[in-house]
Amino acid sequence: MAHPDFRVSGRIFATIYPDHERGMVQLTPDQQREFMRDHPAVFEPASGAWGRGGSTTVILRVAGAEPIGEAMTLAWQNAVQKGAAKKTRRRKGGAK
Repeated sequence: MAHPDFRVSGRIFATIYPDHERGMVQLTPDQQREFMRDHPAVFEPASGAWGRGGSTTVILRVAGAEPIGEAMTLAWQNAVQKGAAKKTRRRKGGAK
């Protein structure tokens, strides 16, 4: 899609936008609110439904390593948990 992304078990949890000035981390809505409260110049919701669901834009030029590292770790953990939940549903005969 013309930009790097970060994946675990096939799930994207973060990307770098094509402009290389912004990125995205996939947080929960609660995590997103916390990051926006603590670092308002760095984090903002992505547009539309994606943003309401936790997709969070990161303004890279003003972001420090610590908040980005924390957000990336949480996004990775979220993706791992979603992947594990999906596998559990498949084993139990649920949705595929």
